[in-house]
Amino acid sequence: MSDGAHPDLPDELESTVARDRRPDAERVLDRLGRLGWSIACAESLTGGLLCAELIALPGASAVVRGGVVAYSTALKQSLLGVDAGLLAQHGAVHAEVARQMARGVREAAAIAGRPAEVGVSTTGVAGPDPADGQPVGTVFIGVSTPVGTRALPLLLEGDRIAIRRETVRRALRAVFDAL
Repeated sequence: MSDGAHPDLPDELESTVARDRRPDAERVLDRLGRLGWSIACAESLTGGLLCAELIALPGASAVVRGGVVAYSTALKQSLLGVDAGLLAQHGAVHAEVARQMARGVREAAAIAGRPAEVGVSTTGVAGPDPADGQPVGTVFIGVSTPVGTRALPLLLEGDRIAIRRETVRRALRAVFDAL
């Protein structure tokens, strides 16, 4: 690794990041625009922060369809189509829940029968107390595209605000990596 500027990145990726110092949200919007794709957000843990980060930038309306804040477990099922049995068995803080939220928001944000090409979701425990049998800092980010759907598991440290902010940062990176 070079001078330690990005300790979480392998050397081959570090040089790419160093060349493009634009904010992650800007890089995501630019890449979506180049692909002609749209994005929709399904947020629980982040409560709208992720979508707000995207739409804070000029030109976001060209690619951002919108977002759903599904803080309630029941809303994850009724609006995003997350399997009720999955939620009953594992709770909302689970990798498969994140995947289903990301797929579900693509459909929920459909326009004229055409789903969003990208769905991103956040679910987890920001604290101060554990939830669904998971410790504070447990986070799952879901990303769904026409190519596939995956979930990124994280265990973050910090207070509630820090965990939510870091989740937004990591979600933007996960979307960019999926494009």
